Amino acid sequence: MRRMLLIGIGAGDPEYVTQQAIRALNEVDVFFVVEKGEQKDDLVALRREVCERFIEDQSYRIVAVRDPERDRTAAAYASAVDDWRRARAEIWERLIADELDEEGGTGAILVWGDPSLYDSTLTIVDSILAAGRVRFAVDVIPGVSAIAALCARHAIALNRVGEAVHVTTGRRLAREGFPENAPDVVVMLDAHCSFGNLRGEEIDIYWGAYLGTPDEILIAGALDDIAGEIERVRAQARERKGWIMDTYLLRRRTA
Repeated sequence: MRRMLLIGIGAGDPEYVTQQAIRALNEVDVFFVVEKGEQKDDLVALRREVCERFIEDQSYRIVAVRDPERDRTAAAYASAVDDWRRARAEIWERLIADELDEEGGTGAILVWGDPSLYDSTLTIVDSILAAGRVRFAVDVIPGVSAIAALCARHAIALNRVGEAVHVTTGRRLAREGFPENAPDVVVMLDAHCSFGNLRGEEIDIYWGAYLGTPDEILIAGALDDIAGEIERVRAQARERKGWIMDTYLLRRRTA
């Protein structure tokens, strides 16, 4: 039977790649790489660097495919994401069927960060299996998440003693505000600097972009004091590179 490995490669630094991931890399016949356009070529380059650095037998193949466009103008966000995932699933299903030996070929997708955290790969692979047209086994190798990298780079603990941590998106933060049941909130996928809506509250922010890469940016302090700086730096970085990945922790001050 075919086999698919979903390998977490960490949040940008090749040294985040674990020993377990390295063992898995060396079992792969074909790597499937999603290309997101010229502006994000460095994301593909990192994946190629990981392969070149850690794989002993260079006989593997890399099959690159253009990522389908997601409709970012649609009013219904969830349905637009569903449509995009279905389009991705159709492409990946065809590639797995065409590129992997049915009698034991091993393919892999290298997942930025960790496959279990705000990443669509597992959901898409599950939908392919549910369709039943292509059969394969799945193994997931965890990676260093953006959250772990953020806390390490700021030298802070993610949680406080006996307290909860809430993980959410910028879209939900903008709609729902700071959750009442958790003093610490991690925000991912925030394209609109939703933390700005929380000015005037007693909150500290630990922000990081391009974590683990040579372009890494770290800013931390009282939200009221540095919200504007983060917005400015983020806009400049996105303009310079054409894309940005950032994550932040909001920490409500306690007496």
